[in-house]
Amino acid sequence: MKNETQFPIVKDGYPFIATGIVLTWISISYFGYPVAGFFGLLTVFCVWFFRDPRRSVPEGNRTIVAPADGTIVDIAKFYEQQFIEGPALKISIFLNIFDVHINRIPIEGEVIGIYYNAGRFFAANVPKASLENEQNKIVLKTPWGKNVIVIQIAGLIARRIVCWTKEGVKMKTGARFGLIRFGSRVDLIIPAGTALRVAIGDKVYGGETILGELR
Repeated sequence: MKNETQFPIVKDGYPFIATGIVLTWISISYFGYPVAGFFGLLTVFCVWFFRDPRRSVPEGNRTIVAPADGTIVDIAKFYEQQFIEGPALKISIFLNIFDVHINRIPIEGEVIGIYYNAGRFFAANVPKASLENEQNKIVLKTPWGKNVIVIQIAGLIARRIVCWTKEGVKMKTGARFGLIRFGSRVDLIIPAGTALRVAIGDKVYGGETILGELR
């Protein structure tokens, strides 16, 4: 197992936390403690939401790890024509507002494409969110010639998809690549025949829970 360096809070959360602190201080001075308490709780929530805990990333060739924290809400078979060009499996992970929202690379590979599509904002735990919601697709080419796709999907509350990587970058398994703010969904599309270790309803942890082995 490979231990990461600890980063307590992701930098994208700093503006939200700073704003909460300022509003709390102003409220104490001008509006009283009840209002200040509201903004104080909001600040604490932002600290919790943008936490970036250390994860132990499993070592081993062809190991696929969860790209996000959350609950597996769907595992479906279908034919992916564009990048996998054959039978595929889609694993959908729903993140509620209390889950860690850092997104991680599921398997080592080179980013060969990033595709953003504007869309709607249905609740992220329903199937049509995968088709109609705002989303950002990252395509990875693994060292074994297989392509894997990770899709960041905005939800009912989430209105901001953040992607830190870019095309041409080689990524390690478990590396942080993005963030979705305030409730979301992440879909992972892998070649059919992958040996799965999870089932619908399982709780998974990004960069740490093994979803399967790429054959």
